[in-house]
Amino acid sequence: NIITRIIYSEDHSNAGVFSKKAPNLKKLTLSNPLSHIVPELKPIDGEHIIDKTDASAFHSTGFLSWLINKNIDTLLISGCTTSGCVRATAVDACAYNFIPIVVLDCVGDRAIGPHNSSLFDLEQKYSDVISLDKVKEYVLNY
Repeated sequence: NIITRIIYSEDHSNAGVFSKKAPNLKKLTLSNPLSHIVPELKPIDGEHIIDKTDASAFHSTGFLSWLINKNIDTLLISGCTTSGCVRATAVDACAYNFIPIVVLDCVGDRAIGPHNSSLFDLEQKYSDVISLDKVKEYVLNY
């Protein structure tokens, strides 16, 4: 499993255009508890944390090489902003020829309009959008 989070340096020297559009993101530094992983998602042994400064888990991170090294071909994607990080990661996964699956029950957004539009577009062009129950059913029967 991979957990991603946005982390900027304390001096914001690694903050780019993404954080200019959403300046509150610059508050997400290692010293700020808002950037810490909530206890319910605390990584267990073998889980990997990727710190990123942009929407996609792939951009300027070691995610791609980690996936290749582990011979992974399919990604189950969940997250907090369907129209942002979830979408960017799914689109990039598709571009790198991974099979992206957005887990319907495990994504959300600031508003229902961007959420639904993103899910529609992702399903049409970039990924499968599948309920958690269907994902569990598939994984348990694999």
